[in-house]
Amino acid sequence: MAPLCEKASQPVTLQPEIDANDAAEPELASHSPVSLAEKESPKEDDDPWDLPELQDNGVKWSDLNTRGKVLRVLSSTLKIVLLLGFLYMFVCSLDVLSSSFQLVGGKAAGDIFKDNAVLSNPVAGLVIGVLVTVLVQSSSTSSSIVVSMVSSGLLEVRSAVPIIMGANIGTSVTNTIVAVMQAGDRNEFRRAFAGATVHDFFNWLSVLVLLPLEVASGFLYKLTKLIIDSFDIQTGADAPDLLKVITEPLTKNIIELDSSVISGIATGDPAAQNKSLIKIWCKTQKVTNLVNITVPGIANCTPDALCWVENNQTWTEQNLTETFNIKKCAHIFVNANLPDLAVGLILLALSLLALCTCLILIVKLLNSMLKGQVAIVIKKVLNTDFPFPFGWLTGYLAIIVGAGMTFIVQSSSVFTSAITPLVGIGVISIERAYPLTLGSNIGTTTTAILAAMASPGETLANSLQISLCHFVFNICGILLWYPIPITRVPIRLAKALGNHTANYRWFAALYLFLCFFLFPLSVLGLSIAGWQVLVGVGVPVLVLLVFVIVVNIMQSRCPRFLPSCLRSWDFLPRPLHSFKPWDRLVTMAMTFCRTRCCCCCKCCNDEEKDELKEDKRLEVYDNPALTIEDEGKVFATSL
Repeated sequence: MAPLCEKASQPVTLQPEIDANDAAEPELASHSPVSLAEKESPKEDDDPWDLPELQDNGVKWSDLNTRGKVLRVLSSTLKIVLLLGFLYMFVCSLDVLSSSFQLVGGKAAGDIFKDNAVLSNPVAGLVIGVLVTVLVQSSSTSSSIVVSMVSSGLLEVRSAVPIIMGANIGTSVTNTIVAVMQAGDRNEFRRAFAGATVHDFFNWLSVLVLLPLEVASGFLYKLTKLIIDSFDIQTGADAPDLLKVITEPLTKNIIELDSSVISGIATGDPAAQNKSLIKIWCKTQKVTNLVNITVPGIANCTPDALCWVENNQTWTEQNLTETFNIKKCAHIFVNANLPDLAVGLILLALSLLALCTCLILIVKLLNSMLKGQVAIVIKKVLNTDFPFPFGWLTGYLAIIVGAGMTFIVQSSSVFTSAITPLVGIGVISIERAYPLTLGSNIGTTTTAILAAMASPGETLANSLQISLCHFVFNICGILLWYPIPITRVPIRLAKALGNHTANYRWFAALYLFLCFFLFPLSVLGLSIAGWQVLVGVGVPVLVLLVFVIVVNIMQSRCPRFLPSCLRSWDFLPRPLHSFKPWDRLVTMAMTFCRTRCCCCCKCCNDEEKDELKEDKRLEVYDNPALTIEDEGKVFATSL
């Protein structure tokens, strides 16, 4: 039997190829179907990026009797109504999530904008735009703060351009958070996370090219200044508020905020510092009366105003405006007497719970509805190109559709967050989601332009110029990263990141923390310390990053041109060039939490362990070298 055992175990023994640092890892873990899905690269004939076939396992319409057809119609109608209801709750939860972020970090965002010396540094302005938009969860809010600062003369238009670029980056964090909530299924998570982060990569790459160009030449400032000076632009109507008409009946009963407080803090209003963001009085009336006041002397009288002397005092008349509170708001926190931070944390927890629940239910409903002929029709309409030779026009039509839909809902975050689960379940390909996202970037700037045109005449030019800077920035980004297929680098980078996060799902949370919090905060801290410190630390880090990227590309394409020591990263400690040691630590921590910290999780864990053991015995016991101890290690690694 000994030769038979060797023969049976030979095809799966990979000991000569295993690194010494992996000696602690069980070799037989690779036999587990779960770990095979995680560790092996996908085969060419089983591409994980192919859209899945949505099979219809139900009874065909022609085979149903009258009662069955009536029930099918009623069931489909009920599903559509539920889908619209959950979509409405999803959009409302995004609105409440934005309000909660403003309550938690809105005043901090206003304080960040107060330091004009830091804002004059373009790199610091960029990361401030990212941080403020992440804190308030709305690029419209951060852009309006910038517009108010420019209108009041606290900030120049040229200094505001990098902040607008940063706001463009920060607004993409919402759909990335939505993608993280689809981490249950590996392939769905792969597609959803790539569909969300393609927006991130487009924004970062555009900034990487256009920010140095703007600092060196000021082309965005000069181009928009030329446009403003060339046209006699008059104050127009207010921007359409189509989405709030639908969501306000619910959200205004949950919370209402006074957004002028953040702008007041940013512009240096001392009264706004101690004022709550929570709106208490929704209906007020301002009354202006002419009152008599005393002044030091006749020279201090207001021109063209009545001035007289009485009892050795100089009197004059002055208009005094008083605000009278008429009607309180109707939201649930109007009489709570809680600080902004407490209300913000409560709403943050509830909105995230509602967002996650609605997203799960939407995905379940879509999976049950998009089957058979319906799925075929929808996938053909969304993912099929125009016939030759007009196939290249399909992407540009998708850009127009994305811009139009964003203009209708008046929020790029809502639109991109809505298509993220569709990318995850395979209804929309990432190649089609990319131009829709680019169109969404344009759509959100058109609403800002209309809002700027509603500004007063004395601030119209500056407000409109900043909005045009945002619009031209996105147009230039599209010209850089879309027209030529080889330049669509964000799609390739998003797919690579999607593959990594599918294998190591904890990396998605790390990516969010690093990209939207730690990196901007680090750059902001270095900028506050001075440009000498920023250059002294940033340049070596940037050179090292470029060196690593170049070496990685050469290792995969032309390793013969590299020195023998640089043809692989094996000379570095294992945690510096592999996720496996970190994955082992995260797995151990999660296993500890599941087995020690929560009794309910421990009971569920025991049941899952028994079921997994029963499933694996048929496959694993074919290898006589497997022991019971190794089987336990296989289970721990699979978790």
